[in-house]
Amino acid sequence: MTSTIANTRFSVLDRSRTREGQDAPEALRDTVRLARQLESLGYHRFWVSEHHSVPGVAGSAPTVLAAAVAAATSTIRVGTGGVMLPNHRPLVVAEQFGVLESLFPGRIDMGLGRSVGFTDGIRRALGKDKQDTEDFAERIAELLGWFTGDQALYPQVHALPAEGLRPEPFVLAMGEGADIAAAAGLPMVVGDLRGRDRMLRAVERYRAGFRPSAWSDRPQVIIAGTVAVAGSEEEARRLLVPEAWSMAHSRTRGVFPPLAPAGRIETLPMTAKEREFYESGLRGHVQGTEEQVAAALESVIGETGADEVLVTTSTYDRDALLESFTRLARVAELGRVPVPNPPIYSAG
Repeated sequence: MTSTIANTRFSVLDRSRTREGQDAPEALRDTVRLARQLESLGYHRFWVSEHHSVPGVAGSAPTVLAAAVAAATSTIRVGTGGVMLPNHRPLVVAEQFGVLESLFPGRIDMGLGRSVGFTDGIRRALGKDKQDTEDFAERIAELLGWFTGDQALYPQVHALPAEGLRPEPFVLAMGEGADIAAAAGLPMVVGDLRGRDRMLRAVERYRAGFRPSAWSDRPQVIIAGTVAVAGSEEEARRLLVPEAWSMAHSRTRGVFPPLAPAGRIETLPMTAKEREFYESGLRGHVQGTEEQVAAALESVIGETGADEVLVTTSTYDRDALLESFTRLARVAELGRVPVPNPPIYSAG
């Protein structure tokens, strides 16, 4: 296996996607179960996400879910990809991560994003609007100040138990976000792999503008995207089908549905617009056999100089998904990764 891949950390972001016939509590329990399985394979981090009022996504409270994941695991780092900082007061976020870091010291990651709800109704329910993304840099500075005790906005207030603790912060960035991460001296997560030119520009801007801080003395780049590994190219492609159709459905009908079986999706009649979005959703990912994925990852890691790859793959068949993660662990030489047969994923 190539030294570039073997020297790169691999981690996973799970969005707690629901499947047809499955309710949200099942999806959340599956997320916790998956974290335990990926820990045994040697993955470095396991992150959860924040989405509001999305029918196909159960993950709406990432710090709560991260606590459940951390309690069920023992060595893998656990965090958020991310907490959408415009939705929350920095003091509350600091307190939540202070509790996490207190309970699970040295294992907590604080991934921070700048998105707000994606519809007007969600934004109104959150009491936010698009303008709340404009002070992202200031919110980050206030948040970090609650940990260091350096924030001056509220001199008589202390974020307990956060003050003095050090969960590892990350900025989910693209475009201007890369500049914010660089100026704050924080590690940056950039994606997705399909937008290679845009990603490379963001990485270049980040490294050029990076200023060392108390949180990081050097630029740290995590590239994020879908990686699907199977015994054949066709099997890997079919792993991408449920997510591609879910995205196509949401873009043409305004509803983001639970993941459906690939076999049924492939027989669906589609409008021209649905077909266009669907086919687009299948392109540009890192996919294929172990040898093909190794070559593709070697290329993208070499181009970006990434320190880490954050895998964001979702599919209907959880057995096949776990097999993909297991094969990827073998590609990346993560450790105990026997793959004699597709693993059995317990639903219990």
